[in-house]
Amino acid sequence: QLRESGGGLVQTGGSLTLSCVASGQFFSSHVMGWFRQAPGKEREFVARILSDSKLTWYADSVKGRFTISRDDAKNTMHLRMDNLKPEDTSVYYCAASGRYAYTYTFEREYDTWGQGTQVTVSA
Repeated sequence: QLRESGGGLVQTGGSLTLSCVASGQFFSSHVMGWFRQAPGKEREFVARILSDSKLTWYADSVKGRFTISRDDAKNTMHLRMDNLKPEDTSVYYCAASGRYAYTYTFEREYDTWGQGTQVTVSA
């Protein structure tokens, strides 16, 4: 199971850090990702971090503003979001993948999802 926290209301230009805590013993072997879904839109990829190498990848819309990280000892992943914009307003979901995939930027490549946390950026 995955559980997100850290969402809230912030002004444009502000920062938030989301956290995702995983239960279970295989967290360190899973690729972890963040997705988001705005009202009336499809869920979209935000960022992902590989298991062994910890290599990261970001959507162009958040590159340079968001930072994904993980602490395998604590079964926790974070998403640091800086310079937030109104268009970042969404429900943010963490996801885990225990299988081989090509990019880990598509929903279908993930097995387990959290319930989501709301991030609202006011203009």
